[in-house]
This record gives sequence, C-alpha cells and structure tokens, in this order.
Amino acid sequence: MPVTPATLYLVATPIGNLEDISQRSLRILNEVDCIAAEDTRHSGQLLKHFDIPTPQVSYHTHNIARRTPELVNRLAKGEAIALITDAGMPGISDPGVELVQACAAANIAVVPIPGPTAVICALVASGLPTQRFVFEGFLPTTKKERREILQLISNEARTVVFYEAPHRLVRTLNELLDCVEENRAIVLARELTKRYEEFWRGTVTEALEEFQARSPKGEFTIVLAGVEPSQPEVSDEDLLAQLRRLMDDGLSRSRAAKQLAKETGGDRRRIYQLSLDIEDSD
Repeated sequence: MPVTPATLYLVATPIGNLEDISQRSLRILNEVDCIAAEDTRHSGQLLKHFDIPTPQVSYHTHNIARRTPELVNRLAKGEAIALITDAGMPGISDPGVELVQACAAANIAVVPIPGPTAVICALVASGLPTQRFVFEGFLPTTKKERREILQLISNEARTVVFYEAPHRLVRTLNELLDCVEENRAIVLARELTKRYEEFWRGTVTEALEEFQARSPKGEFTIVLAGVEPSQPEVSDEDLLAQLRRLMDDGLSRSRAAKQLAKETGGDRRRIYQLSLDIEDSD
C-alpha cells in the first residue's frame, strides 16, 4: 500500500540494534517525499545503511518554531512526510509533539508507524508490575523542579519509568534515596538492544552503592516500583475480637495468630502475644 499524499508519518527507528526496524518503516521512508529528522547526520547513517535516498530536512528542538509551519505548508500542498528522531518513537522525550498538534489543527492526517521505544522495552523486561505505570521522561535539570518531581514519584502507586544520562545517574539516585524507602525495588536498564545491554536489579540503596563503585556508561532507563499501599491500623481490641472468633472456630492459638497476621498484614509475634490474654476456656 503506497504512502498517502498530505500525510505525516511518525516512524519509529531503532534504539540501538538496526535489525529492529520494521519492513513497513523502511517502505515508508523510501516512499515519502521528505524525511524530517532530529539530526540529519545521525539519521543519514541509518538511511545509508538501508540504501534510502529520500531527502532529509532537520527538525529539532532549536528550529521547531520555524520548521513546523514550513512542514505543515508542504503537507497541505500534498507532500507525504516522515518524522524520525535519533532513536525510538518521535514525540517520546524527542521532538514531534508540536508538529503533530499543528497537523491536527490543520486537519492533516497523522499516521504512527510503531516500533522500538526504550520505555516499553525496559518496563516489560524489568520484572516490576506492568499493569499500571507512569512515564516521566527525562527529569528536570534544575534542583527545585527535580525535587518536586521526585517527591511525586515517591508517593506514586504505579510503576514509574524515566530516563537519565550517565553523568547524572549517581546524583539522581542520591536525590531519589532522600524521597523513597531504602528498600524500594528499582531496575536500571542501560544500552538497550545494544551489545552491552544490561538490566541491573536491586533496591535504591544498592543501586547507589553499585554505581558509586563503577562509572555509569550508556543511556539509562530507570524503572522504579510503586509505593506499597499502607495497611490500615487495626486496634488491639479488634485483633482480640478476631482472635477469639478464630479460636472459637477451632484454630489453635498459634494458627489463629498466623492467619490473622496474614489477613491484616500485622506482626505475627505481636498478635500471638495478644492471644495469650485469651483464656483457653473462652
């Protein structure tokens, strides 16, 4: 199926391994009139590798204001344009959102061409819950803004995924440790899909110790476990009442304490001590 005129294609490109590019992506890049690339020199290597002769135009953070209306005008005149970034899906911590918004406002079709993205790769391989998650992109560079985001992250019940550069990793882990429990589970994924791909798993404290001891290398995608929901406090009177019920049902003192600890999340030894106040005859 050939490309459609007057259409913007958002084409995902490999985040490391060139074999991850899809046949559809290659076809689109070959057939469009122009490729808008974050870095034409970087993308030029990709296009050369796959023998794609389509001309490029730069589209990056510093020329978005000027280039966006130019591209929208070309699209409105019937050109098909592909937007790519240095790696991954356009618009995910990369340029793209402004162009998509401008196309939507001008009733120009936008078609996503799915492919690799570091946030999903890291999440699914982390071993942490994937049913609900939040993506924070790159953290702010200013201390005050970073602190505010980290405070929000510390109270987030969903799994949190964000990116970090190697030279800021230790600082980020230090600041994160000021906001979360020492034993909060964390996974650090680096060099995803590349030769030295690594998934480091442990706690926030262990992560800080690990990467203080060795120099962080490569781009990191960090996956942090959500905060565990707190168990409501159960009074001693309620615990005694439940213990009496369980023991009246025939459970021994020890088994009643063990079951109640499991149901309430309380300390089994403390609950057993409370059970000693109950006479066997009761």
